[in-house]
Amino acid sequence: MQTISKGYRGLSVLMDLNWDRALYLCKIAFALCAGAYLGSL
Repeated sequence: MQTISKGYRGLSVLMDLNWDRALYLCKIAFALCAGAYLGSL
């Protein structure tokens, strides 16, 4: 149980450090989809 708890805590720390990168990738994907939609009009 301690191993699972430590692993989850480690994953939480990793996400805290890299949330801005994930947000950046989501914004790029949204911009590409919006550009493709506008280009198809």
